[in-house]
Amino acid sequence: MSKLAQRAVKVHEKLLDFYGEPIWRNPLPAIDELVSTILSQNTNDVNRDRGFDALREKFPTWEEVRDANADDVIDAIRVAGLANQKGPRIQQVLKAITKERGNLDLSFLKEMSVDEARNWLTKFNGVGPKTAAIVLCFSLDMPAFPVDTHVFRVTGRIGLHPERMSVEQAHPHLESLFPPETYYAGHLNIIRLGREICTARKAMCEKCPLVKLCDFGKTTMSLRARA
Repeated sequence: MSKLAQRAVKVHEKLLDFYGEPIWRNPLPAIDELVSTILSQNTNDVNRDRGFDALREKFPTWEEVRDANADDVIDAIRVAGLANQKGPRIQQVLKAITKERGNLDLSFLKEMSVDEARNWLTKFNGVGPKTAAIVLCFSLDMPAFPVDTHVFRVTGRIGLHPERMSVEQAHPHLESLFPPETYYAGHLNIIRLGREICTARKAMCEKCPLVKLCDFGKTTMSLRARA
């Protein structure tokens, strides 16, 4: 195991000690998670869920969403933000999946390898590595490590990926560092740390359980001690 992979394991263990074993919501069917994750782009969890619930209330099935008037879908998800982009994107993905598979059941992905399933999902416009990884990890219990803005920022500050690495490149890179059995808890606990302590505007390093492992944190604490 490389030194970087050893650091990743220590990060996971310390966050487990600090936050405990995280439990997200009950798993959604894969097609539900796919739509929910598209809705989550550039918004917060509350507005994502409000948009998702409004969409399901107006259209009880995904086939109805797929075949609906575009303006009606846009109106239903307006609370989630960027509705003019997300509405057509959701409908296009649903239509493309139906055209290829004949239905909207994505359970067949479990029969594929992770890479095959990821490649299948990301061929659809609007489905990137993060969206695919969320569907695979949280709906299908497959070993994929989603990298959102919080995970990317925190792992970068810790020194788990190079500064110039893109978010897309960070997915396979971080998957190679964290053991697959840690992906679920590691992802959720790193997000929590990024929201509560290692925030974008100001990292509260004095409260962070990872400060001794973190390049950014050690430098920040040193500078604050001199001030």
